[in-house]
Amino acid sequence: MRIVGGKHKGRHLTSPNDFRVRPTAEHVRAALLDALKPDLQKASVLDLFAGTGALGLEAMSRGARRCDFVETRPSSLHALKANVAALGYQDKSRIFKKDALPFAAVLSEGKYDIAFVDPPYESRMLDRVIEGWLVSRFSRVLAVEHARTHVIPSGGVQMLFEDTAITIYRVAEPFPTRVTARDDRRGTEGSTGPSTE
Repeated sequence: MRIVGGKHKGRHLTSPNDFRVRPTAEHVRAALLDALKPDLQKASVLDLFAGTGALGLEAMSRGARRCDFVETRPSSLHALKANVAALGYQDKSRIFKKDALPFAAVLSEGKYDIAFVDPPYESRMLDRVIEGWLVSRFSRVLAVEHARTHVIPSGGVQMLFEDTAITIYRVAEPFPTRVTARDDRRGTEGSTGPSTE
């Protein structure tokens, strides 16, 4: 598995030896990040169900300013930390050892520019994250990877691959420019910088 574009194009990433981990295929990741090119420069990114961190790391390789990774599995966390360190992104990222659903549930409007969501295929967790985003709009862009057979809410732009689909939702109107101390506490509670809890 490699970074497929940007400053670190061609750099190999560590993958956990865990059959439950299903990294996004390189051609799918490339298509998704190409579609988000206008949104990436200086973006604040959230990578939910981060796994190896490939999506968030790819985003930073292509110009995103920072990324918060959310993951719970020990094998994935080990690979994620190794990949962040290998690319030198410790100062531009935070790793949260937390469940993605409660983490996303307390985020305030406009907390991130882009959020990636890639839970296990056919998981109800995807539906819950999308439902929460439709209420809180915690990112300007919500990019979700899912099985082609998984029916999700309309309103996004969809790209289809073999057994995979990518759906990109966008907030129609720009957010007001505002960040309060309370918003920051809610979005980052439990962070310990580049290391996990």
